[in-house]
Amino acid sequence: MHQKASAQARGYLWAALFLWLVWELAARRLGTPMLPTPEMAFTATLRLLQGNLGEHFWVSTYRVLLSMTLSLLFGVPFGLVMGFEPKVDRVLAPLVYITYPIPKIVFLPLILLLLGLGDQSKVFLITLIVFFQILVTTRDAVRKIPLETISSFLSLGAKRIQVYRYVLLPASLPDVFTALRLSMGTSVAVLFFAESFATTKGLGYFIMDAWSRSAPDEMFAGILAMGVLGVALFILTDVMDHVFIRWQHVQR
Repeated sequence: MHQKASAQARGYLWAALFLWLVWELAARRLGTPMLPTPEMAFTATLRLLQGNLGEHFWVSTYRVLLSMTLSLLFGVPFGLVMGFEPKVDRVLAPLVYITYPIPKIVFLPLILLLLGLGDQSKVFLITLIVFFQILVTTRDAVRKIPLETISSFLSLGAKRIQVYRYVLLPASLPDVFTALRLSMGTSVAVLFFAESFATTKGLGYFIMDAWSRSAPDEMFAGILAMGVLGVALFILTDVMDHVFIRWQHVQR
C-alpha cells in the first residue's frame, strides 16, 4: 500500500514538472504579458494567499463539496430505486430522459432570480447537474446486477431493505465513484461559470476580476487555485473509493 502511494506521488510530481516545462516554454515562446511564466504566477499566488485568495478558495471549496454531497445523497437512492423497482422506473424514466439532456446552465438567470446571489444559487445549480449524472449511472449499474444474485439473496430470507443495503448499493458503488470522478470536471467548470455572474466571492469571481483589471499574474493565480481544487477533489474521490469499496483494491 505504501509503495503504491509512493508511486502515485511520483506520478503526480512528474506530471506537474511536465506541465511546468510546457508552460515555461509557451510563455517564453509567445512572449506576451497575458501569459506569465510559472514563476510569476506562483509568486503572485503566494502573495495573494496572504490577502483574499484563500478566502475565495474556501468559498469555492465549500460550494462544490456541498453540491457533490447533496448530489450523492439524492442521486444514489433515487438511482437504486429506479434500477430495482420497475413500476417506479416506468413513471420516472420518461421524466429523466426528457430533462437530463437539457443544459441546466441555461437556468442560471432564473436560479439567481429565485435563490439570490449567495451560495444557494451556485450550490443548487451544481447539484442539479451532477445529480442527474449520479442518478443515471446508479440506475444503470443496478440494472446490470444479475437477477440470480438478487433472487438467491431473497431466497435466504432477506428483506427488501437488506437487498438494497447488502446487494444493490455495494454492487453499484464502483460505477457511482466513476460517475463522481467524471462529474468533478463538470462541477468545477459550472462553479467557475456560476461564480462569474453577480457575485463577489469565489475563484470564478477572482479570476474574472483579475482579467477585467488586466492582471494576468493574479488571473493565473486564481486559475492555479482552481486547478488545485480540482485535483484535491479527485484525490478525495480516490480516498473515498478505497474506503467504501476496499474489496476492489485488495489484489491490486
